[in-house]
Amino acid sequence: MELKVEDVPERSRYEVSVDGKAVGFSAYHLIEDGVLALPHVEVDPAFEGQGVASALMRESLDDVRRRELKIVPICPFAQAFVERNPDYGDLVHQG
Repeated sequence: MELKVEDVPERSRYEVSVDGKAVGFSAYHLIEDGVLALPHVEVDPAFEGQGVASALMRESLDDVRRRELKIVPICPFAQAFVERNPDYGDLVHQG
């Protein structure tokens, strides 16, 4: 299974594809300068439990870090991912 995650800014989301087929996304929107809200993460039910959503979160948060942005994880999955992966805790906006 080949996973690819890419930022699609015109749709305000990161999209994940498996073997070239889009199977999920993590929506975002700018809430203040340098801070992205993450309101929704969705993956095709056929790919649940296979690590696709976690790969989507990991790669999108790595991109957020490279861009020197912060996040406000609104989506319960995004919140839980950050809690389970404390190395991303520094990305959470404290404001």
